[in-house]
Amino acid sequence: MGDSTPSQSTQASPSEASAATHHIHQSVVVETPAQKRALSYSNTIHQLFTQVMDAKQPADRILADYFRSHKKHGSKDRRVIRESLFGLFRWHGWLKQLTTAYTAPQAWFASLALTAKIEDHRWQDISAAWQAFSTLTELKALDSIDDLDSLHAKQQLLQRCFNQFNFAVTELAPEWYWRHSQQLTDNEQYALVDALSCRPPIWGRLQGISAANAIDKLSKLDIEAKMSEFFVDAINLGHKSINLNALGLYNQGELEIQDLGSQVIGNICAPKPNESWWDACSGAGGKTLQLRSHMLLQDKHSKGSILASDIRKRPLEELMKRAKRAKFKQITVAPWLSDALPVTGDHFDGVLVDAPCSCTGTWRRNPDMRWLDDEHAITDKPALQLDILSRASAAVRSGGTLVYATCSISPSENEAVVNAFLANYPQFELQPLVHPFTGLTTTMLTVMPYQANSDGMFVAKMIKKPG
Repeated sequence: MGDSTPSQSTQASPSEASAATHHIHQSVVVETPAQKRALSYSNTIHQLFTQVMDAKQPADRILADYFRSHKKHGSKDRRVIRESLFGLFRWHGWLKQLTTAYTAPQAWFASLALTAKIEDHRWQDISAAWQAFSTLTELKALDSIDDLDSLHAKQQLLQRCFNQFNFAVTELAPEWYWRHSQQLTDNEQYALVDALSCRPPIWGRLQGISAANAIDKLSKLDIEAKMSEFFVDAINLGHKSINLNALGLYNQGELEIQDLGSQVIGNICAPKPNESWWDACSGAGGKTLQLRSHMLLQDKHSKGSILASDIRKRPLEELMKRAKRAKFKQITVAPWLSDALPVTGDHFDGVLVDAPCSCTGTWRRNPDMRWLDDEHAITDKPALQLDILSRASAAVRSGGTLVYATCSISPSENEAVVNAFLANYPQFELQPLVHPFTGLTTTMLTVMPYQANSDGMFVAKMIKKPG
């Protein structure tokens, strides 16, 4: 399921955010129409950035609320605002150093200009205005450098502009994360940060249609989709925003949006056509639908069933809408509202526990969460995860399958939880797994974002010993 809601704090009022924004922009002199547009964009981006950081609420939620209440923005306006905002969060670990040596306006406009350069944004007139507003001669280096494809090249650019700072790769993720991930080598740290610094693609999963057929239909809508080299029903939809409601494939239940890393979990579950499964922490049901789709891929007359549970009512309602759209009739829901199981014990052929977690594996998709969460995002979860896994395990029949998964790449939420569970429940034993992206055999599988351009995930598969 994954609980991406950060710890709460007092939310800044709109007037406070506006006051901070006014302070940044009050001394700027505007001379051209491009500079006027650049200043307007900067006002909006600064207000949104401040609101996200002060309210500690996800940027995509705050941005969606803003666009709903500001219909005046056209598609280009939305793109400039969205991509600049998320870019600022991607590079915040480096850019925040500027505030220690320059005035707030200088640091802010320099950050906007650097983000536009690093991410190769296509609004040069706007970024040139931001650079001019900063008044920093250090940014002249931006005009003579174009090859910024690698993380190292970006690092070298900032070091060239501001040699008084240390732009270490590890600064692009919070210090507390590295303390909980000491198993990573220097090369793995670099690869992880490199992946976190790139915009992720949109991944889809197909239901009842071949990849070739789907790609052909999408190409007629100017959507350049690609087949996955790993899963026959996975499809890469690129980076551009897509209006799903305008897609026949989506409306007919033939396409679901599901990250490739998430799809690994359903493939590891590998339900048989006529088995009964319980998705204990289903959320809105992406993996629930995937389990049912797997059954039907093996046998179109599959009589297998899936029961989905969650503590929240709204995701279960969304799940049933998605199941109806896909014409999946063997899916039911049962809210899990108390310590007691919402299902019968010793009953299911398979139980999936996709536990609430820190969501560190989704940081490339939600770069703001690196800076909104703190260490408690990791340390507060294992006890809850172990409790859910332990209680859900009672629903597995003798000889049945128990799968534990998270969208975290933090060992304390993953391997440590599974090991603690096995110490308490020796009737379960780990099963060997072949990593779909590396081909290596292991018993606890971590998908890193750099392995296949996906979110990070963890999954372990256990069997309840007969008897």
